[in-house]
Amino acid sequence: MCSIRMSIIVGVPNKTIYVSDDDLALYERAQELAGGNLSAAVARALRHFVDAEELTQAGYREVTVRTGSGRARRTKRFPGRILGEWRHRTSDRQVERFRVYRTPKGNFALHLAKMPDWAAWSGPETWVAEWRHRDPRLAGEHPPGCWWGPVDEALEVAGALEDLREKIPPEFYETLVTEAGRPAVEELDI
Repeated sequence: MCSIRMSIIVGVPNKTIYVSDDDLALYERAQELAGGNLSAAVARALRHFVDAEELTQAGYREVTVRTGSGRARRTKRFPGRILGEWRHRTSDRQVERFRVYRTPKGNFALHLAKMPDWAAWSGPETWVAEWRHRDPRLAGEHPPGCWWGPVDEALEVAGALEDLREKIPPEFYETLVTEAGRPAVEELDI
């Protein structure tokens, strides 16, 4: 076991951190990456750890969504707490899935995904024929992205739930208004 002495100038004179021999290379690499200032590296790591734990304890998790379609698809990540999910079928044999998240900054994130309604299709042959009919350039190939997930996705962030009202089904909005006022975790004294 090795010991590394760190001086912290903000009111606390010294702290000693004991590092196992197995982890010594990790600490040395951290010090190198921090420009020789191991204290700064440790403080940065602790800040990240505390922030992540506080979000987790408040009911938030890391949310990863995709946006766009085809080759323009992008992956986006943010901390959020899901308030609700709603799915419905459209008249053009699609399913729309709405997910609304609350972010730690008090915003509301709406993720909308449009995908094939597999129950409305009699089989893959019908699906390919329909896409070829819609776009002759797709003759001889499968529509991009439709076989494994959503065809089109979007993410919108709003400062208030009211700002999303026109973008989601009315029944879903009413459910969200009820859910938004509830705490993430209900503490029971039982």
